[in-house]
Amino acid sequence: MNLKQRSKQGRDSLQQGIYVVINPLVRLMIKCGITPNMVTTIGMLGQVLGAALLIRAGYVAGHTGIVPYSLVTWAGVVIILFSLFDMLDGQVARLGNMVSKFGAMYDSVLDRYCELISLGGVTYYFIQFGGLWEALITYMAIIGSLLVSYVRARAEGLGIECKIGFMQRPERVVVTCLGVILTGILGQAGVEWANLVLAGAMTLIAVFANITAAARIQHCRRAMEKMQ
Repeated sequence: MNLKQRSKQGRDSLQQGIYVVINPLVRLMIKCGITPNMVTTIGMLGQVLGAALLIRAGYVAGHTGIVPYSLVTWAGVVIILFSLFDMLDGQVARLGNMVSKFGAMYDSVLDRYCELISLGGVTYYFIQFGGLWEALITYMAIIGSLLVSYVRARAEGLGIECKIGFMQRPERVVVTCLGVILTGILGQAGVEWANLVLAGAMTLIAVFANITAAARIQHCRRAMEKMQ
């Protein structure tokens, strides 16, 4: 078994373990008449709230010179909490026999919105207290994140399976949330370089998301050559 297969097997095992935990909640949601699209929408609204907390933290920092790190911590907690809705909506659809093509498209579109909203909040946070390089790195993370998803969508439209790469959406969400939460916790503890943790998280995404996009383009090129 190669590294790619081990990685996929590990991810599938983790996913199945999470499903065992959330399935009772999923069944309760189905009994209450909650649809997958409702879950998806709630997840996005939660991401908006998380980004709003980051924006508020940046605004206060920019106008007072004091960063309210407690808001930063809560922003990370809210973002990772509502990111779980991305798993809930799929399970609600499957267990509730409510799978639909529109639901799949709606979920994918709102996933992109969620990611752009949360990273946009990080960008604003950095800009407000003069972290222009950090904001630029976050912008590169946004570009990489979009291209990872776009290349896969374009490839699948051409009949090519394209799920390779390390920095896929689950990894990007985890890195973003951990970066925000750790920055908030360290900042509250009085660590002066707390924001470097978030900048490091954005750098990780910027580098590996763009590498993943490039790897997917190369994967598609090889697949198309075999199809000729």
